[in-house]
This record gives sequence, structure tokens and C-alpha cells, in this order.
Amino acid sequence: MELSAVLTPAPEGGYVAFNPETGTTTQGETVEEALLNLREATELYLEEFPLSIVGRPLLTSFQIPEHA
Repeated sequence: MELSAVLTPAPEGGYVAFNPETGTTTQGETVEEALLNLREATELYLEEFPLSIVGRPLLTSFQIPEHA
């Protein structure tokens, strides 16, 4: 099963990893560690809450004024 991962730099260092299909979130000091932790957390989640995927999330971006 191929799932999505969104990684963002954490303010305290490292990365926060998020899986949009399940909502699982974790962290790691490196990209590799964050992905490994996300894989583990998502596997545990799916053991309890099986997922039927209808489609993949669409990742895009948008802009807002700097002083919003």
C-alpha cells in the first residue's frame, strides 16, 4: 500500500511527519527517522482502523498576504 507523507521542519529541530490518509503524525530528528516513525505509527493505526483508499490526497499550495 502506498500512502502519502508530508514533512515539515519542527521549530525545535528535526521534522514533523503527517500522513493525510490516516491522520497519523509523528516526528524524527532526520527525514529518514521521521519517515520510519511515520511508517510504524501508520501501521499500528491501520491494525485497529483498516483503511479503504478511494484516492490519493492532492497536495497543492496557495498564497496569502504577508500581513494577513
